[in-house]
Amino acid sequence: MSNSAAPRRPLPTSPFKVRAEAPLKRFAVGDRVTHDQYGLGQAIGVEGDGDIAVLVDFGTRQERITRPFAAMFKL
Repeated sequence: MSNSAAPRRPLPTSPFKVRAEAPLKRFAVGDRVTHDQYGLGQAIGVEGDGDIAVLVDFGTRQERITRPFAAMFKL
């Protein structure tokens, strides 16, 4: 057996093919969002390019939501 330096490529029909990464969620100030735990809100501040953390006003409280934004969606 020889160890090849070339990376392994999965076959296109393989059930074990590499999953494509989901695009990063980016938010901007003023975006309307919904969060699974906090409900509807509006982004009032962003850190970085909107991909590090987002400060969201949910009406009764303000929360800083960090990456990954799995529970938050842009409306």
